[in-house]
Amino acid sequence: MRTSGCGLNNSSLNSTVDTFSPLIDEAAFQQQLETSGSTLQLFRNAIKSGNEQLKLLFAQGETMTQLVKQRACLIDFLLIQAWNRTIPVGTDAALIAVGGYGRGELHPQSDIDLLFLLGSADTDDLADPLGALLTFFWDIGLEVGHSVRTLEECVIAATQDITVITNLMESRPLAGPGYLFDQLKLAIGKEKMWPSDRFLEGKMEEQRRRYQKYDDTVSSLEPNLKECPGGLRDIQTIDWVLKRHFNANRMSDLVTHGFMTETEYWDLKFGQEWLWRIRFALHLYTGRCEDRLLFDYQKILADEFGFQDDHAGLAIEKFMQQYYQTALRISRMNEMLLQHFREVIVLKYHLDDPKPLTHHFQSRSGFLEVVDDQVFERHPLAMLELFLVMGQHPELNGVRASTIRLMRDHRRTIDNKFRALPEARALFMAILRLPQGVTNELRRMNRYGILARYIPAFANIVGRMQYDLFHVYTVDEHTLFVVRNLRRFIIPKHRSEFPLCSDIIEKLHYPELLYLAALFHDIAKGRGGDHSTLGAKEAENFCRLHDLSERDSRLVSWLVEKHLIMSMTAQRKDISDPDVITEFAKIVGNPVRLDHLYLLTVADIRATDPKKWNNWKNSLLRELYHATKHALLRGLENPQERDEIIQNKQAGAMHLLLAEKIDKERIIQLWRTLSVDYFMFNSWEEIAWQTKLVLGAKPERLPLVVLRNSGTRGGTEVFTHMEDRVALFALSTALLDQLGLNIVSARIETTDNLLTLNSFLVLEEDGSPVEDAARREKIRQTLRKGLSEPTTTDSAVLRRVPRQLKHFSIPTRVDFADDSTNQRTIMKLNTDDRPGLLSQVGFAFAECGIRLISAKIATIGAEVDDTFFITDRQDRPLAGREIFERLEKAIHDRLDSKSGKNLT
Repeated sequence: MRTSGCGLNNSSLNSTVDTFSPLIDEAAFQQQLETSGSTLQLFRNAIKSGNEQLKLLFAQGETMTQLVKQRACLIDFLLIQAWNRTIPVGTDAALIAVGGYGRGELHPQSDIDLLFLLGSADTDDLADPLGALLTFFWDIGLEVGHSVRTLEECVIAATQDITVITNLMESRPLAGPGYLFDQLKLAIGKEKMWPSDRFLEGKMEEQRRRYQKYDDTVSSLEPNLKECPGGLRDIQTIDWVLKRHFNANRMSDLVTHGFMTETEYWDLKFGQEWLWRIRFALHLYTGRCEDRLLFDYQKILADEFGFQDDHAGLAIEKFMQQYYQTALRISRMNEMLLQHFREVIVLKYHLDDPKPLTHHFQSRSGFLEVVDDQVFERHPLAMLELFLVMGQHPELNGVRASTIRLMRDHRRTIDNKFRALPEARALFMAILRLPQGVTNELRRMNRYGILARYIPAFANIVGRMQYDLFHVYTVDEHTLFVVRNLRRFIIPKHRSEFPLCSDIIEKLHYPELLYLAALFHDIAKGRGGDHSTLGAKEAENFCRLHDLSERDSRLVSWLVEKHLIMSMTAQRKDISDPDVITEFAKIVGNPVRLDHLYLLTVADIRATDPKKWNNWKNSLLRELYHATKHALLRGLENPQERDEIIQNKQAGAMHLLLAEKIDKERIIQLWRTLSVDYFMFNSWEEIAWQTKLVLGAKPERLPLVVLRNSGTRGGTEVFTHMEDRVALFALSTALLDQLGLNIVSARIETTDNLLTLNSFLVLEEDGSPVEDAARREKIRQTLRKGLSEPTTTDSAVLRRVPRQLKHFSIPTRVDFADDSTNQRTIMKLNTDDRPGLLSQVGFAFAECGIRLISAKIATIGAEVDDTFFITDRQDRPLAGREIFERLEKAIHDRLDSKSGKNLT
């Protein structure tokens, strides 16, 4: 029995039942099947021919609806032919397509899900034929997923598992007695199991868990086209509920039933078509069932779909923005329809009596709704008032679907005239001043498309990705995460996370200024030019339009313009240098700006990638904040002198050491062999700790390796003490890198008698300090052994490059700057990240006779932006063109050569 031919019963978004042309000549195939001696090859050739035809039709722009149906039709035909040749006539068993294949939707490499439905429990005679059939399917290259069940077994499995009932709901008969399929459909009907209300609740819980798995955001860097919020599964969930409750097979039936407007239907249909086209291309390119839009494929697909680089952004960013915007629209529609379904199916229209809230809004069964359908038409300002009311009533579960639809239909009235209304400005500022719910309501405004209507520049960043590994969210999602992080500083139960931030924000008179700075700090990305400067102008104009004072408007604008400077200073400059602190303090100007900038910076960095935030970054920013605050309060005209700083640190360290009965003369004798930089960089506690270790070390026990977690620096300090040798820095970093440690800073000190006091601050790959005792001992032993060996040859780091890093190529750039105040040279290195990078730089230093004093290691996504403070072997700044050219060439030779890349 072949029930459907190529006229598949439509499901999903298809509004008509179409009959598609076969991908192969079926009559010719059947004729060859009767005469061919190589059945296996004939089937393989048919699949190959059909795939080639699919690929041609795809390139010609054929609709995805047709392509996925044609693929399903081809597989239907081949499976039926194989069944008829393998399974004896009259066998009491049926071949049934289930799942996506049951819907009649197959992409080039989609799994082919089958149910072998048995009419009786006696299956002994079927074991061999079914085994032969499955083997044949695999031999001809089909990825088949299958189950063999009786009707009773299907009922038991479907009753217990919502995924099983969902698969069976989408089943189609292919071959075998028709009565088996009819019995199956009767047995799994909603009257027998999974009634509509229970099924809906199960699917909503299933979606909640799925969303949670993907961080409740559509903007994953490498989204899964099926499973991520806003993906194909969101559409399928609507389709499943539609089937279960209405016994409908077409999404267009929702329009007929009044659940969806014609515009909304076509929005969903176009969204599915776009996601299907990406998925189809992914399958063709990878040759497997690949649903993840990995970095490996994003650029290739952007080119495939005709996106091009220009001043407004990279082709890949435009391609991904179209994906994210599509996913956002699908997610919005899913939310609205599932809520509507819940009212009809679960509550069965038995809604509570409305409870008045304002002149325009009332609550009903825990959801906000307009008092009548003309509210937004008569009072467009109510579209902003809605979010204020939601924030004022945290007991509400959400907005009713009917009200969301009305708002979508009327949001076009939010224009320049609307934005100029004093009442509109007052409402927006009132939302920002809510005591709770600010983040939720801004996110809701973004989800419903109101935020981009009220702030037109925001529309440009909705769904805009940044092609790097630093920002894991789209710009709009990142922006709202910054607001969320700022709000989190205020909430008492989160105070322990950032106590300093909580202390500061409690003293601010107008925290809404910070939220405005957050909303605008990246708003000009993708427009060409400096986004900080452009955003600052946007912010200032917006603040003045909303009647903020001149002082407050300038503060918000300044925060937007300078939102990167604190992070860059902390991570890329030597903040132990008082000149660096003075320079930064001059830019900041006053403590009020410093407080706001510090809060914005912490919130911003945490919102780029929460997993990359660590105590080291926290400690750097905190140290910079306190040092700058001290400089501002002391007065910029009266900066602290170096001698005073060193004397204070030495006094503090001496006090600790004398308390431990360490001889003062030995302390002074050691300190006389150390550089001024050593005392500038280290705290008095660190000076005391290292001094005690060095004075207690026995020469025959060198090298000394000691690990401890540093609360002040936010990582694990690895301290080594031994005789100096060529390429010691290179060897040390190679060993640490091979151990899988991330080096975030290094301090290299060589005494006058050629003993080293080297300190490396390291983190585990997840950004945490080294906590496990066994792990710490392994690190210590590996370093001791490695540093004891006499070899000075290059030590290759054998760790593989992470997959994502391979897709970013950053040209190596080396820049030098003179630091005459500190009698040293600053070398800036910009290149792509890789294992073994620091050791290669260290070997280049050794080749050129360069002494490293300290290093600041800054890795932003896939890009390295490291700073090295260096001198020649006589502790002098580098001088002469020849040495600069030689060092730059050595760096390039090691980092740009094929072998250098292989080390990564």
